[in-house]
Amino acid sequence: MPTVSTKIKVSRDGQYIMAVGTYKPRVRCFDTYQLSQKFERCLDSEVVTFEILSDDYSKIVFLQCGRFVEFHSQHGHYYKTRIPKFGRDFSYHYPSCDLYFVGASSEVYRLNLEQGRFLNSLQTEASESNACDINPVHFLFAMGTAEGKVECWDPRTRNRVGLLDCALSSVTADTEIEGLPSISALKFDGALNMAVGTSTGQVLLYDLRSSNPLIVKDHHYGLPIKSIQFQHQLDLIISADSRIIKMWNKDTGKIFTSMEPEHDINDVCLYPNSGILSVLMSC
Repeated sequence: MPTVSTKIKVSRDGQYIMAVGTYKPRVRCFDTYQLSQKFERCLDSEVVTFEILSDDYSKIVFLQCGRFVEFHSQHGHYYKTRIPKFGRDFSYHYPSCDLYFVGASSEVYRLNLEQGRFLNSLQTEASESNACDINPVHFLFAMGTAEGKVECWDPRTRNRVGLLDCALSSVTADTEIEGLPSISALKFDGALNMAVGTSTGQVLLYDLRSSNPLIVKDHHYGLPIKSIQFQHQLDLIISADSRIIKMWNKDTGKIFTSMEPEHDINDVCLYPNSGILSVLMSC
């Protein structure tokens, strides 16, 4: 990118790697089969995050600054709309074709892509939300709040079914924090496991059947966790803040290895069913 890359994702078929950056705001798509760049598209505003809805690059959704949500198809720009408040993250619920947006609001905005309209929002107890994810097995929707809690919702009934106080659980005997931790990253693994990253540099691994974390891992830098990935072949969790990437065993918490690059880390992406790790940095 001309200045900096901010987000990177891999398509479900594994053929395409997409990255967004600035300035000027743009998205680039790379073909792993040809080891070359497939296309580049410039955008109207900076991308907060994005999601690849299809198996390849033909359906993409960008959440942009200025409350814009932009849809792209295979040929390019398709449609643009806006959400009521500034968004920070979103997830796609495949069974109902709903997009769930969280951000600077107590509400979770729902946009149905089949009907092409907004549905009734989910009213939460949070003042703001920073991250969200949907379980790939039973489609439970989870969102991390600015108060350091994780709210779990059932999309079928639109009712809250669980609440985890991660801010309280992240404070252990050897933890030094300043202020209340908020949730900065969230990732499901299978039907029962969920990893939560805090703004003070802790990663908590939960079994959804318990309100207490199985493992609390501290990065010891006091920086927000930016990315959490699961590497199933070696049973590893890969967590990253802006200074370090740590790989540790999800059962014991024992460190496998760590990487501390010269420049700040913006995002980390694990290529599916492999040991290839893509890292975006501010150079």
